[in-house]
Amino acid sequence: MTMPTDPVALTAELIRCPSVTPTEGGALRLLETRLSAAGFECRRIDRGGVANLFARWGARGHPASFGFNGHTDVVPAGDTVAWTHAPFGATQAEGWLWGRGAVDMKSGVAAFVAAAIDFVRDTPPDGAIVLAITGDEEGDAVDGTTALLDWMADEGERMSVCLVGEPTSREILGDMMKIGRRGSITAWFTAHGVQGHAAYPQRAQNPIPALARLIERLTAYRLDEGTRHFDPSTLAVTTFDTGNPATNVIPGLCRATVNIRFNEVHSPDSLAEWLRAEADKVTEETGIRFDMETRLSGESFLTPPGVLSDLVARAIETETGQRPELSTSGGTSDARFVKDHCPVVEFGLVGRTMHQVDERVAIDQIGALKRIYSRILADYFG
Repeated sequence: MTMPTDPVALTAELIRCPSVTPTEGGALRLLETRLSAAGFECRRIDRGGVANLFARWGARGHPASFGFNGHTDVVPAGDTVAWTHAPFGATQAEGWLWGRGAVDMKSGVAAFVAAAIDFVRDTPPDGAIVLAITGDEEGDAVDGTTALLDWMADEGERMSVCLVGEPTSREILGDMMKIGRRGSITAWFTAHGVQGHAAYPQRAQNPIPALARLIERLTAYRLDEGTRHFDPSTLAVTTFDTGNPATNVIPGLCRATVNIRFNEVHSPDSLAEWLRAEADKVTEETGIRFDMETRLSGESFLTPPGVLSDLVARAIETETGQRPELSTSGGTSDARFVKDHCPVVEFGLVGRTMHQVDERVAIDQIGALKRIYSRILADYFG
């Protein structure tokens, strides 16, 4: 009798791969070896110095193709001395598996890889299973999942639906899944004044009060009241700086950055127009000129509740007793790219320790996550 694929052991092996973005660290090579041995057709889709892995079991372009998406890259460990256990040691202690990426998201990848390997071995489906795994989710995400999707489009590869294995649970495994995400846009403002001596302010033009006025207006404005599936949009000031070390000099420049997390009430263009209009108003009032640059990290999107979310929610409830909340909260994920390819939802572990010193995952939850993913596959192809 063939032994089930152990997702805990696979998670530990992945943690031992120091795959800090954009370093591959051996994580994708490990998965490629395991998946190839299980009969998956594997291709490395590397672009821009980023490593990515595509794996498929079953016929290309099959109308019933269930996809999993995830990432093996991790954020830096930070101060390694502050860790209770070595960040890339994959220590098991006190019921936890410790290490960078334990939650975000090597456990999720290990769970869906293990579920897929065992499923096609024990109950080969009439369909295909596609795994799209990137090494560039924690970075700029320019050459990660987007590279995989571009290659898939060129090669005629398809996912009919996709589940992203990001940590989505809030307090206990199964209490939340994601059916969408807010968009994210960042704006950089530079206020141009005239530098001068602090003792003669009439000879200078101080950009600081003008930029402070603009920031106050932006933060005081309520963008919307939220929608049926989305919380109200938010604006956060992330930096305000003159770069001026002198106490007797009025600076000529002042800079600030804001980040907006927005729902479907807004578009990137409408938000950029609003930001520019507010800056122009302050220019009229103060004479201070503002340069503005914006960058879109992702647009808001929603996979309406329906067949896919019901499928995943039923499997979660069956395995955990929890009926998950359908949420669009949190930051961005690679689901923002997948949504242009096929319907997508997200479900994974409790994310409480992700990106922290002493990141760790409850060992029993890794097995539970594999069981959920296995049931999702059984129900989808059943």
